[in-house]
Amino acid sequence: QVQLVESGGGLVQAGGSLRLSCAASGLTFSNYVIGWFRQAPGKEREFAATISRSGATISYADSVKGRFTISRDNAKNTVYLQMNSLKPEDSAVYYCAANLLTVRTNYRDYDYWGLGTQVTVST
Repeated sequence: QVQLVESGGGLVQAGGSLRLSCAASGLTFSNYVIGWFRQAPGKEREFAATISRSGATISYADSVKGRFTISRDNAKNTVYLQMNSLKPEDSAVYYCAANLLTVRTNYRDYDYWGLGTQVTVST
């Protein structure tokens, strides 16, 4: 059974940092592209970052580029999202997701999802 479990969310002041983790089990982790998406209340789920199987290919949404860094440790079956210079508009539930294809920015292309972790950025 495939499981993706996000952790590391919380409440932080604007300008602060958080590091999210996505721990995977039940799949051959190194075969999967992993993406981070976020969803704020009343809004559609949106792409934040994605990383290829080896970590060689990375893509970011324009809204987070230069502030967020995605990385992975295949030995630990874990992907990280380092979030710096956080803004109130970054507040959302953050989800990690996995797909077997390639680096994709559309959430519909991902097969497995975690339950999410809440990030709240205060002014």
